[in-house]
Amino acid sequence: MAALAPPVAAIRVAVRRALTGLPAGGPVLVACSGGADSLALAAATAFVAPRLGRRAGLVTVDHGLQEGSAGRAEAVARWAVAAGLDPVEAVPVTVTGRPGGPEAAAREARYQALTDAARRHGATGLLVGHTRDDQAETVLLALARGAGPRGLAGMPECRELAGVPLLRPLLDVTRDETRKACVALGLTPWEDPHNADPSYARARVRTDVLPVLLRALGPGVLDNLARTARLVAADTVALDDLATAALAAPPVGASTGDRPGGAGAVVAASAGVRVVGGGLSVAALAALPAAVRTRVLHAWARELGASPAALSHRHVAALDALVTGWRGQGPTHLPGGLRVVRRDGLLTVTD
Repeated sequence: MAALAPPVAAIRVAVRRALTGLPAGGPVLVACSGGADSLALAAATAFVAPRLGRRAGLVTVDHGLQEGSAGRAEAVARWAVAAGLDPVEAVPVTVTGRPGGPEAAAREARYQALTDAARRHGATGLLVGHTRDDQAETVLLALARGAGPRGLAGMPECRELAGVPLLRPLLDVTRDETRKACVALGLTPWEDPHNADPSYARARVRTDVLPVLLRALGPGVLDNLARTARLVAADTVALDDLATAALAAPPVGASTGDRPGGAGAVVAASAGVRVVGGGLSVAALAALPAAVRTRVLHAWARELGASPAALSHRHVAALDALVTGWRGQGPTHLPGGLRVVRRDGLLTVTD
């Protein structure tokens, strides 16, 4: 018996780890474009899932942005059926007319189609083929955009998207390993020309920036960037938990008198930041570390109805200034027409 190629073994182990512990019931679905990463993932899932007593299917999305895209999607679907995956769907989507640039619009359309398919089939998980290289690119893009810790945390191994568990089993697997796995399995992946199109920021990072870093800093740079994402993600989870606890604590009373020059509100920080009657206590917020306080303000703004997509660092900084840089300034305007004021020791929404 021929020895199993190490890249094939590594990907199967990663898939087994991701599938272990998922609830029983519906199938797991693999999102597959036909590229090396997702094709290697689909092949590994087709092998591993039945051995774990699970059904596995595949969804391929036709964005309709390139000539022959429908034919490629159908070819991926035919391969999936032959590989024993079930259910299998090729889903066309419309990208034009969606907000944001072409990359963001295609991503939104793709994930909507994938999560819709997962719900239709009662899937217990949706697997996508992001690799360690993708994680490194994500960290570099976040750093360039000043995205802060949440951006530097990169892509999580597991998250919930529209009620569907989204799994990334290959974050510790390299892009080179997925290509070698395809060769070992006799699979011919599709090379997406968009991956080398310089009009896309990620493509420029992939073809121009990362090769320079690898030459200058050595091959370990990919591991280091991915490890940075894991470390920052762990810190981010801890800080988010502290912010959630501060918002979830029972409301407490607050005294008046925090107009400019006033005596200030007196609230025990350990009791949380909410006050009876609504609003947040300025004194309790000020007692929190800055990293926790800004997370509380971000979560509270979303709670009030500010759109997550429109809510930016600028809005949170303006809310924080009402706490830490109070000079009697007027209201802070949030997305959705919301206005937050500081009055009588509280942050409250005003008409």
